[in-house]
Amino acid sequence: MDSEHKTTETTEMKRGIFILFEGADRVGKSTQVQSLFGHLSTTLGLPTKQLRFPDRTTQTGTIINSYLQNSTQLDDRALHLLFSANRWESKDTLLKHLNEGNSLVVDRYSYSGVAYSAAKGIDFDWCFGCEKGLPAPDLIFYLKMDTEDATKRGDYGNERYEKVDFQKKIKEVYESKLVNSSWNVINANRPIEEVSKEINEIVDRSIKNGIQNKPIQCI
Repeated sequence: MDSEHKTTETTEMKRGIFILFEGADRVGKSTQVQSLFGHLSTTLGLPTKQLRFPDRTTQTGTIINSYLQNSTQLDDRALHLLFSANRWESKDTLLKHLNEGNSLVVDRYSYSGVAYSAAKGIDFDWCFGCEKGLPAPDLIFYLKMDTEDATKRGDYGNERYEKVDFQKKIKEVYESKLVNSSWNVINANRPIEEVSKEINEIVDRSIKNGIQNKPIQCI
């Protein structure tokens, strides 16, 4: 009887949820990733992992990190392909985690890559084409904040892209070409706890509505 019960539980195991946080620099993505991770893993008791792109631990990630720290120069198109390759390196790992029932809370992904490259003037469709075929997030949270407010946060300006004019261009690409009705736009100009509460409620509602029963999609 016990073995039959275990078999039924294994058969009915639900896949994990892929939850993504997007937005310009210093809008609070990392903070909200950490907060949601705690909500999923501790409050809801779901097996959950945190990920961040670019993954600076891989071979491509090492080159990317050197570039972001202003130690290396690269052609913008070559750089976009490098960032995209960094995500493709993780494709099988992402799918493995999700199919094993692990939810993923991710800080940046394909849409960041497209927004940053398109903000440099590279063709949007070319940028987006490099991402097609990667696992698509189930939920996307776009944290929206005035660029001037983001600059007031600690350590702003330490990395290559943390320049006000460029951040405004990135924000414009996000909001004119990427954000759509399926994204959850969150006002990040509020206390952290208030933002977290809204995000938790959206995630809880999505789980209740059976988001884990839907097949994994591709970008």
